[in-house]
Amino acid sequence: MASHSEPPRDRHVRRTGDDYTGALLNLLPKGIAWPAEDVGSVFYRTCRGLAQVWGFVDGRAADLLEQESDPRKTLELLPDWERAWGLPDPCFKEPLTVGDRRRMLLLHMTLLGAQSRQWFIDVSAWLGYTIRIGEYAPWIVGISRCGTTLDDIGMPRWEIARPEIRFYWKVYVDRAKLTWFRCGMGECGVDHHLEIGLATDLECLLNRWQPAHTRIIYDYSLLSTGGSFAGTP
Repeated sequence: MASHSEPPRDRHVRRTGDDYTGALLNLLPKGIAWPAEDVGSVFYRTCRGLAQVWGFVDGRAADLLEQESDPRKTLELLPDWERAWGLPDPCFKEPLTVGDRRRMLLLHMTLLGAQSRQWFIDVSAWLGYTIRIGEYAPWIVGISRCGTTLDDIGMPRWEIARPEIRFYWKVYVDRAKLTWFRCGMGECGVDHHLEIGLATDLECLLNRWQPAHTRIIYDYSLLSTGGSFAGTP
């Protein structure tokens, strides 16, 4: 079976100041008054000095095309990307690292809304949290059953209570978010080596995305630490 290698990346052709020096000298007239071949002449050194500016501009253009145009790698234009997508999100009160900000940008750019249990679990994992979701259901004659009737996370399947409990659901936060300092994503002297993220961001976002007729109850009784916002949940 033939293996399929990854296609080559479409990279910008970078040209240095010396490349532009040669191009500039080739455009000039030929003759004794234009000592283009004499690398020690004032004329040559002047042309070379002027061409270095275009080499710098070429490199910056390459950075723009290869890095800053990609929201997964942007650094200098990250504030512009965030402004275009309505970021920073008001749900995040704690300072975010550059890596966290990129992940939030990607989340806003690629988020497809839904209301399933798994969708909320997946979004929470993207934010760095591990959660479980339990739902309430009132006792219904002819449907409910006596005995040990627990759902897949150990919550009672039916309860003798007011019918309105069906509009509540519980979110168990099983694992807190840990953000480790990473070179290239953090700033020395500013970002801590390790930060334990509060779940205020998670609660704010889930409250925003919850079905309008429902309410969420948060449970931290089984909370542990693990995971990372900037890494794979």
